[in-house]
Amino acid sequence: MKKTTGQDRAITARWRPATQMVRGGTARSNYGETSEAIFLSSGFCYDNAEEAAARFRGEAKGMTYSRLQNPTVEMLEERLALLEGAEACRVSASGMAAMTGMLMSTLSAGDHLIGGRAAFGSCRVLVDNILPRFGIETTTVDARDAQAFAKAMRPNTRAVFLETPANPTLDIVDLRAVADIAHNGGALVMVDNAFASPIVQRPLELGADIVAYSATKLMDGQGRVLAGAVLGPEEWMEKSYLAFTRHTGPILSAFNAWVVLKSLETLELRVTRACENALKVARFLSQRVPGTLYPGLESHPQHALAMSQMRAGGTIIALHLEGGRAEAHGLLDALQLIDISNNVGDSRTLMTHPASTTHASMSVEAREEMGIVEGTLRLSVGLEDADDLIDDLDQALRAIGL
Repeated sequence: MKKTTGQDRAITARWRPATQMVRGGTARSNYGETSEAIFLSSGFCYDNAEEAAARFRGEAKGMTYSRLQNPTVEMLEERLALLEGAEACRVSASGMAAMTGMLMSTLSAGDHLIGGRAAFGSCRVLVDNILPRFGIETTTVDARDAQAFAKAMRPNTRAVFLETPANPTLDIVDLRAVADIAHNGGALVMVDNAFASPIVQRPLELGADIVAYSATKLMDGQGRVLAGAVLGPEEWMEKSYLAFTRHTGPILSAFNAWVVLKSLETLELRVTRACENALKVARFLSQRVPGTLYPGLESHPQHALAMSQMRAGGTIIALHLEGGRAEAHGLLDALQLIDISNNVGDSRTLMTHPASTTHASMSVEAREEMGIVEGTLRLSVGLEDADDLIDDLDQALRAIGL
């Protein structure tokens, strides 16, 4: 009896998540390799001209061009779809390529989008500046208040776009409530789930229609490659997203797809450990820095909501220092183990000052409206020993008089 290689959704959908992360989507060549192969080929050959024509018409299975499909890329897409519980997945060259493709493939001139106010800086630029250039109307709201979405809905609202937990303020959005409001108005709910990953939160189960990721973050999780992913209904993927991306070219490279594919084998182990570390570090910081925010702490103003949607508190902690930029930069400069870096979801613990890095392109007024002040710091907790991280933070806090 021939063993399944992970391509039969009827079989793989019954597997438990840990098995899906190792074997889901795997397709073996005639060599029978154990580790997935990397198909570094831009194009593919055909036995005859009619076969080529049939593939381009969509009437025959098979590859045509790596801008449209690639065997290694398709393995990653199938594995991610299984993990997310989605009908379909398409991966892209970066997280922002995923966010841009998701929105641009859905919205047209005259449509209206509601965006969560607290978001990654580039996502806010996309919503505030880029989409309006194409005649798309946008409104940003305080996503912590579900009724803010209801008040912002218009007859031409086609989509709602939000992050939860938000970057870097860790605002939590009531996904069920927002989904009900959006769907009653005929709008799609699109969620950037990069801060959580499908290990911590599955937005589709909470009413979202489409989920997007910077797979650069926890999915690779080791600071090696850029990648993005969009997951959702098969019909939307074919008629909207794929119809846009096949002609605009944001496809992920086969090599980067392979790196992320292998990283998924340890995703649950890494995320679980990082969440445990983050909770321990957050408990320490909350005793030293009054402005410590972490969804897993009872002191977080939306702790109950977070724990009703998330399996853990996540890997990100926000700090608000009263001494502004000078104190925030002083803490960063005093760190000896933790790296100063604007990435998140890495195996290494990283800290950054959003106002001067990830959100520097925004105005001071827009940052403050989001809750990002000059004393805000974002800490992405990794896989080191939590006590070593606490020792480093302790000496850095003492160095700035805290």
